[in-house]
Amino acid sequence: MEGTPALSDPRLNGVEHRVVRHRPARSLEEAAKLRGVGSSAVIKTMVVRRGDDDFLFVLVPGDRVISWPKLRRLLGVSRLSMPDAELAREVTGYARGTITPLGSSRPWPVIADTLAASGTVSIGGGAHGVSITLNGDDLARILETQVSDVTDPAD
Repeated sequence: MEGTPALSDPRLNGVEHRVVRHRPARSLEEAAKLRGVGSSAVIKTMVVRRGDDDFLFVLVPGDRVISWPKLRRLLGVSRLSMPDAELAREVTGYARGTITPLGSSRPWPVIADTLAASGTVSIGGGAHGVSITLNGDDLARILETQVSDVTDPAD
């Protein structure tokens, strides 16, 4: 498997990380097992639309979901939405299921849930079956992430 834009993102230079290549996972639990981390350490990258040509990435622990009221309050907006798969690819350069802020075609702002910005985490590497394992504090720092409580436990 060749590299992806995420794997050659210069922000990873000098940051201890490990690229993990595995078969595509069919569930959060399977992804965690294949990556060698717990479910909460699998970081989902969600693309959120604030307005026309105004998007951001939200980093969500695998066992949690975005709390829309918390996120709207943090951003000071009354409306947010998720773009469809085609628009998400257009604004990030990645297909849904492979999206990551690393190597994205546009440098959108990043918000990380507090629980996604500490300990060992595993974020997508820009292709199915590719992930990057690193320290959550390092990830938040290199992405210049705003860290805040923006999630709730998944039901």
